[in-house]
Amino acid sequence: MVQKATGDGSGILPDLAAQADELSHWRRTLHAMPETAFEEHRTSAFVAEKLASFGLPVQRGLAGTGLVATLKGQLGDGPAIGLRADMDALDIHEATNLPWRSDTPAKMHACGHDGHMTMLLAAARHLSQKPDFAGTVHFIFQPAEENEGGGKVMVEQGLFDRFPMQAVYGLHNWPNAPFGTFLGRPGAMFAAFDIFEVKVIGRGAHAAMPQRGIDPVLTAAHIVTQLQAIVARAVNPQEAAVVSVTQIHGGDTWNVIPDEVVLRGTVRSFAPAVRDLVEARLRAIVDGVCAAQGARADIRYERRYPPLVNHDAAFGDALAAARATVGDQVDPAFEPIMAAEDFAYMLEAVPGAYLCLASGPGPNLHNAAYDFNDALLPVGASYWVHLVRQRLAPAARNGRAGESVGE
Repeated sequence: MVQKATGDGSGILPDLAAQADELSHWRRTLHAMPETAFEEHRTSAFVAEKLASFGLPVQRGLAGTGLVATLKGQLGDGPAIGLRADMDALDIHEATNLPWRSDTPAKMHACGHDGHMTMLLAAARHLSQKPDFAGTVHFIFQPAEENEGGGKVMVEQGLFDRFPMQAVYGLHNWPNAPFGTFLGRPGAMFAAFDIFEVKVIGRGAHAAMPQRGIDPVLTAAHIVTQLQAIVARAVNPQEAAVVSVTQIHGGDTWNVIPDEVVLRGTVRSFAPAVRDLVEARLRAIVDGVCAAQGARADIRYERRYPPLVNHDAAFGDALAAARATVGDQVDPAFEPIMAAEDFAYMLEAVPGAYLCLASGPGPNLHNAAYDFNDALLPVGASYWVHLVRQRLAPAARNGRAGESVGE
């Protein structure tokens, strides 16, 4: 059970708990207007208006729709840290039929980014009203987390040059784990994310006379089967990798062998050497199978997100704030996940940490029936506040205040 506030200021903060209905309204407003990668114009405007109403200066335009607001503590100088929330939605037809369902066909907040923004906005307001810390907080609202690498773009466009900081932190909701539990692990927590497209080119023919063609459908089928041998027989069993073919496109009618078939899919891994191995084996298998069948192939292989790797010291800071929020409802040995997260780009540039916050039973992420659990809003917002107050405590309360944060 999530702990209530105590006399030492820990637990769910009473002011945030009292704002639950208002925070739910913010979250549902954001849910109803989903926007996908780099198109988060209404979303960005909503967030910017809220931040400005808190009296915070807002810098807009990083990665197009991204924005950063800055708050200086009133207890003196100290380090600077960043807190990041993602803003984009997914290309999914919403199936909830809720009053606050998506107002845009084929787009919905199916990953909880509406909740992430709301938790960070609530923390920004709370801290702006009582900036009882020493140092600086940058509230980062990032576009295009889903597939398109908005975090990378923000870094490339000078996020950490324009807003120097010693550490950066992220938070994501996590369905189907005990409500209010913080989950994480030091080191690699989320996998690297690659995509591939293989265009198998044969020669079309009448389906009743296959000897007159080169069948790309049969070739593609052999490729799909052989790709599974990469993980089964080429990757060390003590390592981790996934190769998934997720799309097969080809043919137009019943009795014609087509000229070409397109395969698409994704590769996940943690270790750089495994990532290199899987790509090399995929290319070799495609070329070899095509040669055996008399076909040829065009291969497009893109390395998208790197693995998300938590830094030890910053991860310890995040755990301390989590424990201040929910007591012993913290799992610091969360098993690595093959999902990917472009917060990894920020962690490559600056030390930091990323946690998940469990939302209890319900549809999984990226499901058309998913909706963020609003009961989580005061919990996540309280975590952000505890993290700031602990990491940016003045020297009189914390001898580390003048030291660099993270590793």
